[in-house]
Amino acid sequence: MFLSIFSDELGLDIVEGLPILRSWGLEHVDLRGRVYGMAAEDLPPERMPELRALLAEHGMQVGCLQSSLAKVHLPDPARCAAEAAKLERIIRAADALDCRLVRSFFFWQPPAELSGELAVRPDVQQQVLDRFRPLAERAREEGLILAFENCGVTPDEVLTMLDAFGVPSWGMAWDVNNDWSSDQRQADEDAYILRLARRSRLLHVKARGAIEGLEPYTIPYEKVLQVCDNAGVQGPVSVETHNPDRTVSNVERSHQVVQVLQRAWPSAAPGTLSAPKPTREVSRAWANDPVGFLVVGLGMGHNRAREVAETPGTRLVAVCDLREERAQRSGEAYGVPYTTDYRPWLENDEVEVVYVMTETGRHGEVALEALEAGKHVLTTKPMEASLGACDAMIRKAEAKGLLLGVDFGRRYEPELLTLRQAVSDGWFGRMLGGSLALKVLRTMDYYRANGGWRGTRRWDGGGVLSNQSVHHIDEVAQTLGVPVRVRCSIWTQVHEIEAEDLGTAVWLYEDGTVLTYTATTNYPQPTWYVQYELYGDEGAYYSASGGPFEQAETRWYKDGAWGTEAPEVVESQWLNAADNFAAAVRDGVPLTCPGRNGHRTQAILDAMYRSAYEADGAWVEVHPELD
Repeated sequence: MFLSIFSDELGLDIVEGLPILRSWGLEHVDLRGRVYGMAAEDLPPERMPELRALLAEHGMQVGCLQSSLAKVHLPDPARCAAEAAKLERIIRAADALDCRLVRSFFFWQPPAELSGELAVRPDVQQQVLDRFRPLAERAREEGLILAFENCGVTPDEVLTMLDAFGVPSWGMAWDVNNDWSSDQRQADEDAYILRLARRSRLLHVKARGAIEGLEPYTIPYEKVLQVCDNAGVQGPVSVETHNPDRTVSNVERSHQVVQVLQRAWPSAAPGTLSAPKPTREVSRAWANDPVGFLVVGLGMGHNRAREVAETPGTRLVAVCDLREERAQRSGEAYGVPYTTDYRPWLENDEVEVVYVMTETGRHGEVALEALEAGKHVLTTKPMEASLGACDAMIRKAEAKGLLLGVDFGRRYEPELLTLRQAVSDGWFGRMLGGSLALKVLRTMDYYRANGGWRGTRRWDGGGVLSNQSVHHIDEVAQTLGVPVRVRCSIWTQVHEIEAEDLGTAVWLYEDGTVLTYTATTNYPQPTWYVQYELYGDEGAYYSASGGPFEQAETRWYKDGAWGTEAPEVVESQWLNAADNFAAAVRDGVPLTCPGRNGHRTQAILDAMYRSAYEADGAWVEVHPELD
């Protein structure tokens, strides 16, 4: 998902509006009206390059073509012909602007007394199909992705027609506020959100329901967006302000809605920490005998379950979560059985690997039971909340002759592999130092969610250093290795939690290299803002993304000049941790992060906490290996 806004909601033409939208941190705009004074699809062909250049100048992309196609009730042949001509203009715009996603309607805008009838009357459905079929066939022929809005129609009517059209890529343009007062939502809000999220291609968000006080209710967009993210919605979440109070300017009101969504945005780290889909075609010798996985814990585990289901050579056997609604969501999404208890699956021969995605402090509990039952184990980061539990997991796996791995997703990304190779090759000369800083925003709602386990030492392993930072701790350990000693100080500045929301540390290496590390969840912007620098006496590396950076930036310094080209790009042979783990099970290849290697990263974190809690910030030694 990504955040966008209608081009005309500011009440300004796009030339005036784009700089404002960019200043709000937006990178997408949905085109409707006020595009050089007209509707986007009516722009003459000769002006399309001008529009593309304007968008590029401001670093913006088109999220959706928000057309009014077929927004008329059961029209006569003349109007049907006019709408067909409009579709041709939309196709022209889609080609020129490289955007296939189009908001549409389907010739059903009934009077109040017929509202809802389309969902239950086959005769009316046939009337709609007869009129809209030529447009549907033409849109499908041109590869348009149509999203039908529940404006003037009920969600059930939209879903009925989607089923009738039968085009898998088409979906709903869900205007969340339009039916928020419906009996269905009031009867079971969670089920209502999930049902519509599963069929949505994009969302519309109005000021009403988003801005407190404009309606008797306030829509819980944090929940709505999280469910949509979990359901795999890939399109825009688009601000369609519809400013109800002109004592507040359209610009100000639109910005308020944007800020509501920015605060409510799903809080996992963008990109690298959510399970990516395979980006290239691969073949695996064991594809006809895929390794069976059980995923336990379906917060971020929902994405990992998707990853397993989509990776060649791996098979999702079942999913499990203590919360039945999450188990059902994932089970139904991927077409596998779901339960609230993982233990019966430990007796199932189809399950070869247990993928542990529970709270950090339960990794050991689940892993040890799985290992005892003869299952291999792959666990998410951090390996566990305590180093002692990590030790127990490793010893049990080795005693049983089973595989134990840790899923550090960054280890499969070219940037980290390339940087590691540059250090190994001596590209920097004599290593001298570096720094890593991570700044994100977490609210108390985030910490209170799911029983309040986050931000506790027992279940989360600590605060920002354990939870948000551990991927980056591993990243540094992969490039520079394990320091010999560290010192660390922590603070709890903002949140009412047991552990820290700000931590800073210094890592000292045997060769004299010094690295500083800082992380916080108190940043005012909802972002994942990370900066990583390394330098030696001959070269330097700089990488930054999030925060003030519109795009990720990576630079390399050598021979007196900065450049963008890496010394030698290194690609992973594995798509992800599940791919690598399956290869280890079937083909005996080394794990990218076996348990003992994951223990080394955990040992750095453990030493940082020992320095902060036990040594008042003084130096403590890192003990990377098991005793």
